[in-house]
Amino acid sequence: MKKIQYYKIVLGYLAFLLLTLVSATPSFAQYPERPIKFIVPFAPGGGTDLVARTMGASIAEELRQPIIVENKPGGSTVVGTDALAKSPPDGYTFVIATFAHAVNPSLKEKLPYSQDKDFAPVTLVGVSPNVLVVAANSPYKNFKELLAAAKLKPGTLSYASQGSGTSAHLAGELFSIQTGSKLIHVPYKGAGPALTDVMGGQVDMMFATASAVGSLIESGKLRPLAVTTATRSTTPLLSNLPTVAEAGIPGYFAASWYGVFAPTGTPIAIIQKINSSIKKAVQTKVFKDRVESEGLMISAGTPEEFAKFVKSEEQRWKEVIKNANIKAD
Repeated sequence: MKKIQYYKIVLGYLAFLLLTLVSATPSFAQYPERPIKFIVPFAPGGGTDLVARTMGASIAEELRQPIIVENKPGGSTVVGTDALAKSPPDGYTFVIATFAHAVNPSLKEKLPYSQDKDFAPVTLVGVSPNVLVVAANSPYKNFKELLAAAKLKPGTLSYASQGSGTSAHLAGELFSIQTGSKLIHVPYKGAGPALTDVMGGQVDMMFATASAVGSLIESGKLRPLAVTTATRSTTPLLSNLPTVAEAGIPGYFAASWYGVFAPTGTPIAIIQKINSSIKKAVQTKVFKDRVESEGLMISAGTPEEFAKFVKSEEQRWKEVIKNANIKAD
């Protein structure tokens, strides 16, 4: 009799423990139960904002919860990225990261977050080319002519950028390093004034984003010479352009990109669910049509693939930044 009572006590205690564990474990099957926030570390209206809002609309429809896009510009994406790092890892806050995420650790002496410890990769969304453009009346009719001139007289050709440490700046520095041409960097406060001076002939060229130069190429105000991605662009306006690598600088690759991070500690089940939703969202016709002006080549994959991609970007640009002695504005 005593043994039976003993076993009953033990079984009761085990049942209590099991019930406690179950009640303490979040029910991922019900996720999401409230709106999800996408932090965009830029002001409204740019490419990152477009990607977040277009992608978010499709995800909201699938998950049946609103996707709130919160713009937190500042510090070359540091302000918005730090907001994610300090958010609870409950699956309700994500950041739309860009090229800047990979270069900031090498550009800035101190960051308010740990690049290696505070972020859980969700997925790479896609990669966009920078487009090497010159004025419509430039003497350089193609990339090979420009490359030959740059090599013939190092330190004489200039290129514009929208600021120190931007994709346009680093694309030019990579060009200089790989060719020994020593292009002269002319930084501006924004792509608009930079492109104005390229069109006017005050600066020889610019490695501009596809979205910034699309209409100027179509109107004949700029002449595109090449794209900076590893493969040719799939955007109709740019599809006939060679890559810099195939046109004369083997191994050259410099691109803008978009990806999604969650705070470290976010349950893997939630990361996988958001990953799946993003993959579906970026394949919709609405998304593809909206981001065409960005020249975005969709490449959503696994969290592990995204983590590997970002690490490789960090390492590549760390070397370029060090060799060119680049400092943040």
